[in-house]
Amino acid sequence: MKQDEHNDPGQQPAYWERQLVQKLVFEQQAENRRARRWSNFFKLAMLAYLIVILLLMNKDWFDFSTDKLTKKKHTAVVDLNGLITEGKAANADDVVAGLREAFEDDNTKGVVLRANSPGGSPVQSSLINKEITRLREKYPDTPIYATVGDMCASGCYYIISAVDKIYVDESSLVGSIGVRMDGFGFVEAMKKIGVERRLLTAGEHKGILDPFQPEREDEKQFVERMLANVHQQFIDVVKAGRGDRLADDPELFSGLFWTGKQAINLGLADAIGSAGSVARDVIKAEKIVDFTQKEDLFSRLADRVGASIATTLMQLGSIGGNRVMR
Repeated sequence: MKQDEHNDPGQQPAYWERQLVQKLVFEQQAENRRARRWSNFFKLAMLAYLIVILLLMNKDWFDFSTDKLTKKKHTAVVDLNGLITEGKAANADDVVAGLREAFEDDNTKGVVLRANSPGGSPVQSSLINKEITRLREKYPDTPIYATVGDMCASGCYYIISAVDKIYVDESSLVGSIGVRMDGFGFVEAMKKIGVERRLLTAGEHKGILDPFQPEREDEKQFVERMLANVHQQFIDVVKAGRGDRLADDPELFSGLFWTGKQAINLGLADAIGSAGSVARDVIKAEKIVDFTQKEDLFSRLADRVGASIATTLMQLGSIGGNRVMR
């Protein structure tokens, strides 16, 4: 009896089996091609989405308006908003970068620093003030003005005292030329609740200003001298910037602040005005171009993704910790 070729291991697979294998291979190849096409489609869609966002965020890159083509002069604006400190919007690096770009632009006819800040770091304020002074010397034909919004106090005024002229609103708050250092004392509270503070230091004054230790008169006087030194530096900067425009008033450098109209009378400001009115009436270049440094899209996305990852890891760690505790 002839052995069935389907059961003979030495024989080749039957024709219908080869067809089935070929069909499966061809279908798998077709499925792979479809998957690649969808993958490419989604990649292109994501790329187009990012391009649209970039275009919306940076309209000036593709601005072919008449002003751009004819090289029409403009007023450059840089914002100084919020607390002046490193890591915030009003930090020296970003404000200085914006000012430099504004002055370096060939179409800039004048620069306006829009100030709306309660003050902040004396170091950051000093860095911006010095850069304004340097830029004024480097570009003598490009004036720089400051306009005050709700407030320009302390370190903010330190900065704008270096500009050519200061414009305010009647209700703006201006001044606060002084220096402060805050703290608390918990000595009596600790006595009442029966808590003893144990502080070990190497250096007699290493624990200076410790809120849980009694205040020492010699250390207090040392800090007051330091604050007076910084205050005098503040006064010298304002006098250098404002010159004989300042009124001879004993309260000028006392830390008090005034309305915009009062500030004009004291010589702390020059006139009533806004960024728009200064561009139109003083600089004579009504077109305003904003040179304020803004965080780019990819940095914001990176920060958000990083924060999301950190939050997820913390949650996972918390879950793991709970399991261990159980």
